[in-house]
Amino acid sequence: AAMAAGGSAEGGSGSPALWAEVRALLPRAEEGLTLALSGEVEDCVLPLLRRARALLYGAAGRPGAAAAAGLERLGDVLRDYSWEKLNAGPWREIGKGWRQVYAYGCLFGALAEVAAGRPLVRAVRLCDLGLLMGAVVLDNVLGRLVRALQPHLQPHPPRGRGAPADEGERPCHSGRPRPPPPTLRPEEAVPRLRCPSLEHFRDNYLVPQQPVVLEGVMDHWPCMKKWSVDYFCQVAGCRTVPVELGARYTDEEWSQKLMTVSDFISQYIMDENNVGYLAQHQLFDQIPELKEDISIPDYCCLGEGEEDDITINAWFGPGGTISPLHQDPQQNFLAQVFGRKYIRLCSPQDSENLYPHESQILHNTSQVDVEDPDLVKFPNFTKAAFQSCILMPGQILFIPVKYWHYVRSLELSFSVSFWWS
Repeated sequence: AAMAAGGSAEGGSGSPALWAEVRALLPRAEEGLTLALSGEVEDCVLPLLRRARALLYGAAGRPGAAAAAGLERLGDVLRDYSWEKLNAGPWREIGKGWRQVYAYGCLFGALAEVAAGRPLVRAVRLCDLGLLMGAVVLDNVLGRLVRALQPHLQPHPPRGRGAPADEGERPCHSGRPRPPPPTLRPEEAVPRLRCPSLEHFRDNYLVPQQPVVLEGVMDHWPCMKKWSVDYFCQVAGCRTVPVELGARYTDEEWSQKLMTVSDFISQYIMDENNVGYLAQHQLFDQIPELKEDISIPDYCCLGEGEEDDITINAWFGPGGTISPLHQDPQQNFLAQVFGRKYIRLCSPQDSENLYPHESQILHNTSQVDVEDPDLVKFPNFTKAAFQSCILMPGQILFIPVKYWHYVRSLELSFSVSFWWS
């Protein structure tokens, strides 16, 4: 990647040309940065936002040291204060206004880092924090800013890795012991089809709500040739993402942590002693370069919503990660890019035999360990009729709405899910 003038191994921001590039992402005049907030926030916040804006626009060129320091302090205050509000209750009840304040705090903090000529790692992290937990401001300025900064950062391979992969190299596999794949009973096998027509898929699987494995649909996606561990380090190694720690989200010791993609690969992909999962994350909204490598399956056009209503999630982790038996409120296409996954499916008509958790937060998740059920505690589980498959690279599994599904990665794996209505 091109390095900014005066840059370091971490990527420097000392170049006047870089500041000019960054400054061009913002409105030309101070009054153009409107600081519009959706929803009410406390009166003390707007003066802080205006002071930060004034510091940003007070100099003809790059802000001086004093202005950059003031901008940094105001960014810290805005983030810290709004962070308390973001953690005051359930996420869905947090007002959009406070998420916008947090995004502005991240923006001003990142701009202060660039203005001060510091290494860009922290500026990129602040942009990602705003993208992950803030709300969109100024026509997604944080997304545009991080794309401007990232080429000035030197890619960092994960610790223990050598040179980048040669073109076409497939994903590496850690030394993690792999249990043998389960034996599938023929009567439980999910049917497979190669590139069915829209009408055939609609009439035989979508309308009657029957799972099916689709083959040949994603062969042309660039990700099938490009994606590997090294590729992710090159394209997204410096980006901050949420990682689930633990084999499954129902475990008591399960937790979440924010870390860079490179650190995630070092600690949880290359290290066979730890289990971490980049799961159910809208990675492709955060890093559009990766979205260019995939396509929305044509069959989604049979839905009722618009393309923008489709939720695309990434699932990247080592062998042994498990999604417990659960159901989702939308139709799902699960596309397997590399690695294999063992999947069991059960109709929502069998819900009473699957013993969903009684708590509201886990009501869509079964209490039963599918591969080691406690039949004394859950005797009716034997009445549930299951289908099973091992999803292979290049295959897409259609999971009908509210269909129960259990997923276990058999090896290092990357999947893309498309939730649609």
